[in-house]
Amino acid sequence: MRLIQRAIDTILGAGALVVLSPVLVATAVGILLSSGRPVLFRQRRIGLREREFVLHKFRTMTRERDDARNLLPDESRLTALGRFLRSTSLDELPELFNVLRGEMSLVGPRPLLPEYLPRYNEFQRRRHEVKPGITGWAQVNGRNALTWEQKFELDVWYVDHQSLWLDLKIVWLTLVKVLKREGISQQGHATAEEFRGTCGDAGNG
Repeated sequence: MRLIQRAIDTILGAGALVVLSPVLVATAVGILLSSGRPVLFRQRRIGLREREFVLHKFRTMTRERDDARNLLPDESRLTALGRFLRSTSLDELPELFNVLRGEMSLVGPRPLLPEYLPRYNEFQRRRHEVKPGITGWAQVNGRNALTWEQKFELDVWYVDHQSLWLDLKIVWLTLVKVLKREGISQQGHATAEEFRGTCGDAGNG
């Protein structure tokens, strides 16, 4: 399955970059003109077998800080163009380069921050048994409208049921969700609140 998935990721990822290259260029120019450099946002994330890699996205926020030099809340730093990019998921397009490098797949659990690793229970850690994806089962079943525990339940369900047909279904549902702009963010957050761990053993079954 993994060899087939890697071949599909490479072919579709390269094809998407070629087809979407005008959109990539236009978005990069828009960010440059509206809020300057850098155009890309880079952040360390956790991938297959809990290995770290650098995720690439289009930058959607400023680096504005308060008088104490602390970054302002995400919602305050989100630019007008950034809000549009997030609502249409265009900010995710540079992750296609992560797919071509073999760090991500088109479909899989979303890659999360390294500091979350010690906060997972054993059930939740299973999400790292497959490559992270640009989209996934949790993203087409609620995305950021879900709780973290619900997302992890769906991630592990995907790990246990991964197949080519399921991946194709997720890609199709993703296109539908993007057009409807559903579940983009949690209320009061630019995307989702920080994961601080699960109380008790909920999520182990």
